[in-house]
Amino acid sequence: MLSDIEISRNAKIKPIIEIAAKLGLDTENDIDLYGRHKAKINETCYEKIIKASHKGKLILVTAINPTQFGEGKTTMSIGLGQALSMLGHKTIVALREPSLGPVFGIKGGAAGGGYSQAIPMEDINLHFTGDFHAITSANNLLCAIIDNHIHQGNSLGINPENITFKRCMDMNDRVLRETEIGLGKKANGIQRKDGFNITAASEIMAIFCLAGDLKELKQMLGDITIGYTFDDKPVYAKQLKAEGAMCVLLKDAFSPNLVQTLEGIPVILHGGPFANIAHGCNSVKATKTAIKIADYTVTEAGFGADLGAEKFLDIKCRKTGLVPDAAVIVATIRAIKHNGGVKKENLSENNPDAVEIGFANVLAHVENIKKFGIKPIIAINKFPGDTDEEIKKLSGLCEKNNIPFALSAAFQEGGKGSLELAEKVVDMCKDNTENKQINFAYDLNDGTKEKIEKLAKNIYGADGVDYSEKAEITLEIIKNLGCDNLPICVAKTQYSFSDNPKLLNRPVGFRLNIKDIIVQTGAGFIVVLTGDIMTMPGLPKIPNSEIIDLSDNGEIMNLS
Repeated sequence: MLSDIEISRNAKIKPIIEIAAKLGLDTENDIDLYGRHKAKINETCYEKIIKASHKGKLILVTAINPTQFGEGKTTMSIGLGQALSMLGHKTIVALREPSLGPVFGIKGGAAGGGYSQAIPMEDINLHFTGDFHAITSANNLLCAIIDNHIHQGNSLGINPENITFKRCMDMNDRVLRETEIGLGKKANGIQRKDGFNITAASEIMAIFCLAGDLKELKQMLGDITIGYTFDDKPVYAKQLKAEGAMCVLLKDAFSPNLVQTLEGIPVILHGGPFANIAHGCNSVKATKTAIKIADYTVTEAGFGADLGAEKFLDIKCRKTGLVPDAAVIVATIRAIKHNGGVKKENLSENNPDAVEIGFANVLAHVENIKKFGIKPIIAINKFPGDTDEEIKKLSGLCEKNNIPFALSAAFQEGGKGSLELAEKVVDMCKDNTENKQINFAYDLNDGTKEKIEKLAKNIYGADGVDYSEKAEITLEIIKNLGCDNLPICVAKTQYSFSDNPKLLNRPVGFRLNIKDIIVQTGAGFIVVLTGDIMTMPGLPKIPNSEIIDLSDNGEIMNLS
């Protein structure tokens, strides 16, 4: 089989104006072109679309706890979208934009794979339309304004030792986690400790993805808490008059991006927060645009359902009123075996017993999705090395537990490989009423500790929660600020229900360890940092950057 980049290059890509026309968009006035194959759905078009009475079905794609290589959630989302289109349904796939960190790290790009890709793949996985650069620039503009304010006299009385807003960049770079700035001459500013987040984990990214329009975007930017005064009063970005200039940098980026799949199905890619250290969903504008102009919208939430799906439901859906009509839980034989105790180097070996043991992880995610009142279906993402015995074992376990499931070969066969899944998803959506609701994991009126403990016990399966001294101090600050009514965004390893990546499958008898808590008043949620999670990842020992190259004739090589 050809590599992803070879398949992408061999595709007959359509002019993006044809894709826009397929959606009923005015190609002269509704979209802004970024070359022949990329466009943005502009603000004027969005304001018109959002008033439409049409509301299509929303399909959430999530997964079980993955291996370090990912389990093909984006590939499955695209394959399902292509299959729904084959069945005659007007379909849009709504995805997140890739971050350069994983592209040059270990996980690779995020445009799907095989014959279920979003294209142009190279553009999407690299600089695309510049959205990440705009978000990074807006973030770092605020940082520059903060330090300049202090240098120019500090009329707000900002305590340099209590600045909570960090710089960011779109790359895995562990040495930037903790930095010293303002070194050298007095003209270089005040010396203080600082640090970087990866752009995908920044509060600006979260705001970008949760704001409904430009007015709300500016308001949310102004509400960012940048730090505290010497007498412990919060300081907001609006006090520095920063929100207007930041909004200017984000204005063009804020319009959703339109591309296509290998089979010419429309794809809206917009925003890209990670799910292990951020809220893991594409932009509100992207999802709302899609459901207004399509009969079926397929969207994904990052990593396992304990992270991406929970945050999609408890944060994004709570804010917007969106409710998925069905949830597809992507599972692979290799991930199930991995959760069943098989080491990475032995995952290719036939082992139906490990499938049975690891199925406990699948079952936990299914039960969690049901707790939210959403119908789940297992999508078995078929890999060439999966044995008939292992597939039979997994299918039997799904049947025994009355869990709907379907095999998918989206990677090898594109839309055709997901037709069974698409048919079952359509049937599931038929039964839903217009007044469907989500049973959230916690109530906003619960205290912050109570919310965290409900997530820990009811979603992760923990016995309880332990807080560091630093986290306990922040909990008191949250109460004093009157922010106890904000939702929770847990930063946690994606490999386990616990905060320990080595506790696989469905661990019991553990406690969730909270090392720090950050109030993001702009984004409108409280970030809870657990275990050893970092908001600035590092590169692996052998990163993808070692093989990604440019040929003598200017072609990109080994991008995946």
